[in-house]
Amino acid sequence: MKLTIYIFFIFFTLASCTSRTIYKKPENLIGKDKMINIWTDLYIAIGAKSIKTKKLEKKKNYIPLVLEKYKIDSIQFSKSNIYYTSRIEEYEEMFEEVQKRLNDLKNIYDPETELDSLMKLSKQEILE
Repeated sequence: MKLTIYIFFIFFTLASCTSRTIYKKPENLIGKDKMINIWTDLYIAIGAKSIKTKKLEKKKNYIPLVLEKYKIDSIQFSKSNIYYTSRIEEYEEMFEEVQKRLNDLKNIYDPETELDSLMKLSKQEILE
């Protein structure tokens, strides 16, 4: 009997931990498309933090510039982000789009991609 109660207690505890809390929509909610754009730029800004600038500066924080670009503040972004995290399916779709955009940008700016495409051309196409 004790074992049954103990198993029921563990199951109940686990079930209560996975409850889905849906947050109320904030007044100044940032739209999905704009959030995708913001997250894409934020990932680029975070990645650029370790790159040296022309003045050989490193660890420059570009995140405020991203917020400024979209004319939002950190509180509005945070509230919108919390709202979307409570809708995990939508949030996951948004980040799949962010990942796709980052991959597309990588393919455009990655020098290896350009070399690969040149290598695929036949010698005759290059000579023409």
